[in-house]
Amino acid sequence: MTERERFLEQINRLVSSQALHSSESLCKLLRYLAKHAVEHPGTAIKEFQIATEVFGRSDDFDPQLDSMVRVQAGRLRSKLAEYYSSDGLEDAIVVELPKGTYVLSFHHRNHSAAKSPQGIANSAVSKEALEKSTERRWGTEVISLSIFLAAAIVVIVWLMATRNASPAGLASEGEPVPAAFRVFWKGFTSGPEEPWVVFSNAAFIGRPETGMRYRDATRDAGAYILDHYTGVGEVLAVHELDGVFGLLHRRIRVKRGSLFSLDDAKNNNLIFIGSPVENLSLLEIPGTQEFVFEQFTSGPRKGDHAIINRHPQPDEGKEFFATPSGVPLTEDYALLGLVKGMNQGQSVLILAGNTTIGTQAAVEYVCRQSSLEELLLRLSVSQNGDLKPFEAVIRAKVARGVPVETELVAIRKTAF
Repeated sequence: MTERERFLEQINRLVSSQALHSSESLCKLLRYLAKHAVEHPGTAIKEFQIATEVFGRSDDFDPQLDSMVRVQAGRLRSKLAEYYSSDGLEDAIVVELPKGTYVLSFHHRNHSAAKSPQGIANSAVSKEALEKSTERRWGTEVISLSIFLAAAIVVIVWLMATRNASPAGLASEGEPVPAAFRVFWKGFTSGPEEPWVVFSNAAFIGRPETGMRYRDATRDAGAYILDHYTGVGEVLAVHELDGVFGLLHRRIRVKRGSLFSLDDAKNNNLIFIGSPVENLSLLEIPGTQEFVFEQFTSGPRKGDHAIINRHPQPDEGKEFFATPSGVPLTEDYALLGLVKGMNQGQSVLILAGNTTIGTQAAVEYVCRQSSLEELLLRLSVSQNGDLKPFEAVIRAKVARGVPVETELVAIRKTAF
């Protein structure tokens, strides 16, 4: 087998891997860059060339105004690092996309050296890939520990009290704000009033020490209700939003769903955290139309909730379920929806998963620069544009109770 054939075989291995197989756009980009690398070794590639030949952009594409290629290249670098820190740990050929270039590089490494961290460091895997892998593992451990500690709603209260007590908690005036944050959050930061963040706190029956379950209105009439518990995903989600609004030099107001009133809905911009299954206040206002939560009353998933795709497009699913109950959660889906508020000029943002971890993934998705840039790209919103109503579904890969990877799987532009 020739060297060229070995390189292209490695590309096929990457495209079929768990890290990349579900992202058609990244696989297409990887194959294009690989072909260029083996046919024109050492030759640079322009952003314009990639945008028009890979992603079908028109001839008026301006890389100074549209960061689409840079965003996709950054995602590809992350996926390559993920693959070579897991499934590809012992692969003989390492494929890299160095920062500052769109030219792929191929390297050979020693199998025996790849089995130890020192071997990886001495192999062709880049220092950046190793550092990202280490950061991911440490990040997972830290977040997992945080989840065990953040079991009660008092954590949210503490976070907000700390924030309000210390004006220094806001970002400094000189700290740059990425364009994606300004565009996406403009409707929630441009007015005089801070938005309300309404998080779910469902009605439970039972006691923590003996077991709790959701209240069933048909059989639990008169039973004592516990409504002061919320999921760990919602706790961490409020913290994420607080950080983003601090970066934007604004504050948020926080209210649990059971205390939400229609007066709040009429007079404020709102951000709902959690699905209508737990955040019952969502049932009182206009919500999403293309993607909705429903509970299945029959079949193998009887009793489970899912996000229903009312008008599936080609290659889209009709139902988005989390991992079945009774087994460790490894996958969830979440809804992102920007809809019109009850009064003119007001907006409602809905961030909700089938589970509390899916809700956490939804909020993290709109609080991360790279994913926000991807979302705005899919919605064709420029850095100086205005965000219009939309609905989208993301898939979240979950490990040890932590969302570790998200992917946009369906999106719709809607109208006020």
